[in-house]
Amino acid sequence: MHFSHVVVVLIEILVVILCSRLLGSLVHRFGQPLVVGEIAAGILLGPSFLGAIAPKLELAIFPQASGSYLELLAQVGLIFFMFLIGLELNPQYLRGRLRLALWVSNLSVLLPFGLGIGLAIGLQRFYPAILVQGVGLLPVSLFLGVALSITAFPVLARILTERNLQRTPLGSLALTCAAIDDLTAWCLLAIAIAVTRTNSMVAAIPTIVLAMLYCGGMLTMGRRWLGNVISRWYARSGELSQVLLATIYMGVLVSALLTELIGIHFIFGAFLLGVILPKNQALTRDLALRTEDFVLTILLPVFFAYSGLRTDLSRLNQPALWFIGGLILVVAIAGKVGGAYLAARWGNMSVREAQTLGWLMNTRGLTELVVLNIGLSLGVISSELFTLLVIMALVTTVMTTPLLNRLYPQRRILSLPQPQLPNSDSAYQVLVPLANPQTQRQLLSVAADLALSDRGMGVIYPTNLLEINNDYGFDDMPVEVEAELQNLHQGMARLLGELRLPPAVVLPIIRSSGNVGRDLCQLADQAQADLILAGWHRSTVGDSRLGGRVGYLLNHAPTDVAIYVNKDSHSSRRRLLVPYGGSSHDDLSLELALRLLLGHPQRQLRLLQFEAIAGAELSAEARDLLDSLSPQLRDRIRYECLWQQDPLDFLIEATAEADLTVVGTSPSWGLARKTLGFYPDRLVEACQSSLIVTRRYTAISRHLSPQTLSLATTQ
Repeated sequence: MHFSHVVVVLIEILVVILCSRLLGSLVHRFGQPLVVGEIAAGILLGPSFLGAIAPKLELAIFPQASGSYLELLAQVGLIFFMFLIGLELNPQYLRGRLRLALWVSNLSVLLPFGLGIGLAIGLQRFYPAILVQGVGLLPVSLFLGVALSITAFPVLARILTERNLQRTPLGSLALTCAAIDDLTAWCLLAIAIAVTRTNSMVAAIPTIVLAMLYCGGMLTMGRRWLGNVISRWYARSGELSQVLLATIYMGVLVSALLTELIGIHFIFGAFLLGVILPKNQALTRDLALRTEDFVLTILLPVFFAYSGLRTDLSRLNQPALWFIGGLILVVAIAGKVGGAYLAARWGNMSVREAQTLGWLMNTRGLTELVVLNIGLSLGVISSELFTLLVIMALVTTVMTTPLLNRLYPQRRILSLPQPQLPNSDSAYQVLVPLANPQTQRQLLSVAADLALSDRGMGVIYPTNLLEINNDYGFDDMPVEVEAELQNLHQGMARLLGELRLPPAVVLPIIRSSGNVGRDLCQLADQAQADLILAGWHRSTVGDSRLGGRVGYLLNHAPTDVAIYVNKDSHSSRRRLLVPYGGSSHDDLSLELALRLLLGHPQRQLRLLQFEAIAGAELSAEARDLLDSLSPQLRDRIRYECLWQQDPLDFLIEATAEADLTVVGTSPSWGLARKTLGFYPDRLVEACQSSLIVTRRYTAISRHLSPQTLSLATTQ
């Protein structure tokens, strides 16, 4: 069946988006940047994988006749992506330790650039077959030097924000170095393109001079004029109107055309216009958000696919080529990491921080693909060399995260507030993740009841983690993340001020995170929290109320967990209900209910034991606990031993007479630790009171310390 070119291109785009999203999400689960999966998706769709296992299918999806259309979409996407990179290059990134950053950046560019030139000379001498015949050594040397010296500022910035490093001295220095590195590398690339197109350094001088004049004019008069006109226009309308947006886009295209006519490349014009646009926070944000949705989800994956179609691993069919690939990788890493390390050590940085900075600067990602595609399009690098350099870009980007985890683990980044209490080691500590503004008041109120039962000797950690998607979204850039974190700090301060919790025992934790569930577990472990008290939310996929992050905490947290389901925001929690099914999780429910009972003489506890459940008798620990309570406290506990064929139905009916039900993750109540999040939990849905679902992590408990029991016996 013959399809028109439009139909074929639409199918290609559909396949590209699907594969890039799937692989991007997959690699992100392993802590890798989204760009790694998208580059891998492009390679898998090309001759290296799909073409090798199903050549007819690859030819059907990506026929040669449609290659020009895919290339056109890729180039348009590249223009606007470079515009976004320029737009995101905020001058604030150039303010941190500028002198040291200049040394680190320049040496981490010049050293690999020089090694790249030396590598090109060596290739021409010992293996000229990998070079394009008829192309002079100078253009090849310059392109290879630039390819080895580039740093992917967008990827590096998002790695830093995901790990909450952007506020540290190391993160600030890395951002400044990467920004300077980007500007230096683009200038070197412009020179390399000019030399390639004229095939002579002397003949390229007029092009370089014109480019410098254009850039100088844009950075001075152009920036001042655009700043006045666009800022005034945006301030007058109060929004980014379609007319203003169209005007800016036309400016991007005109600037791209001018740099192409000058003789460098259209990407420089797009990048330059993004740089000189006024860095009005509201305007920049609106413009970036309006632009990135289509560019990053449609056009950029097409660019990755286009690069993948030009990457053919089957061409690397000789041991010599793999040796050259290994040599390129070693030279790229040695030049980039070595240059940054030496400059950082000269600046009196520690060995660990200098190594970390070097590996951060070694991140290449998407920016490397831009350089390589330009080189291949200009015919200055061969298909084999292009493939080897793509592999180098992928490997150097993949290795950044695990090396960063090893050199700079989370415990070095995370600085938890320490409680200032006479005996803080024995204080009861509750970590409270706050995500839903509608439930955070009740959640903190319950946490205060639990933590402050020991007459103020408890500690509450209200925790708000800002999730970083680690794609290329503007919201994940350091400046935007810092602004959002500041808003969260202000919101937390207002909330705590309104609740009037004792300030000495409330220690907020606000930070960015690439994986909220994982980081909450790490925070709980580092704070040595006795309990994580989280609110429920409905899972994104399915109907489970205890899925998603809540399910992750129930299954992975290194401490006891309680999930609060609020059914009545005005509940006084005077009537407590604990069903007992004999599991260790039920023991935890009883202990937490007793903590809620302490210090509140109006509260009553109803303890239900169901004889129909095998092994439901009170454990020795539970009996000893109840026996140790004072007669006055035991008088407020109504213990019932019942025989019910269907305990769950009876329990649901009993919740109508309670204000709060505390229940363990026991199969008796339709709750099980290993299955939470995969099906609707009937008790959570049907419970007529507010609910706390508990999960015990270890049999060793500090929920009722000797001090607490001593308090209980005196009531």
